[in-house]
Amino acid sequence: MTAKLEVSGLSYSYHSMDGETQALSNISFTVDTGEFIAIVGPSGCGKSTLLSIFSGLLKPDEGEILIDGIPLPDSKVNIGYMLQKDHLFEWRSILSNAALGLEIQHKMDERHKNDLRELMNSYGLGNFENSRPSELSGGMRQRAALIRTLALEPDILLLDEPFSALDYQTRLSVCDDISTIIRGRHKTAILITHDLSEAVSVADRIIILSKRPGRIKGILPIPFSTPGLSPLERRNDPEFSGYFNEVWKILQN
Repeated sequence: MTAKLEVSGLSYSYHSMDGETQALSNISFTVDTGEFIAIVGPSGCGKSTLLSIFSGLLKPDEGEILIDGIPLPDSKVNIGYMLQKDHLFEWRSILSNAALGLEIQHKMDERHKNDLRELMNSYGLGNFENSRPSELSGGMRQRAALIRTLALEPDILLLDEPFSALDYQTRLSVCDDISTIIRGRHKTAILITHDLSEAVSVADRIIILSKRPGRIKGILPIPFSTPGLSPLERRNDPEFSGYFNEVWKILQN
């Protein structure tokens, strides 16, 4: 596989009237094309800061980020960012919400409109195009938020705890759906999560960060013997607990 994302010696500090707080220190790793990476670590260790840097919202103090071999500021790669909340607007229909990114980027041509409707139909929202967000379940709203992101045809998907606001049963179901969708479309994805079980259930590799300032404590491959398992199938696999315990051990050391 070729590297889609290369991170070398990345450091970042927040500055305020009270002084400087280092969030990340000397972070280096690669993400291959089509790979699903999960990043875990204690609260405040800089996980979300990493995604903000990858998306271009923040500029690192030190280090380099290459996407397809090109430095991040010069890269033309399209990056999709899915946040903790769905941020759907109640005054817009579900279809209109899903089209918002396309509208902002002036891409509402026939091809993109057709692709958007295909996404809506493929992922179970075709009959809810005219519904309002309040009329949908939490899981359906998150699916609409993912469709809004996928409609922009991103090369890399950044997922910042997108399931954290859902109840446990819905969370398991939506995580399974969204992981299957992302893998089915062969997207490169980076997931931030506090849930170790969730990380083991979806990731090809897990990056484990230390407490602040976040440093890499370990990078653990998750090669289940049976390929192609869904997240729910992974949770029921005999190998699951072993990987979970390995991640926990690295976090605790």
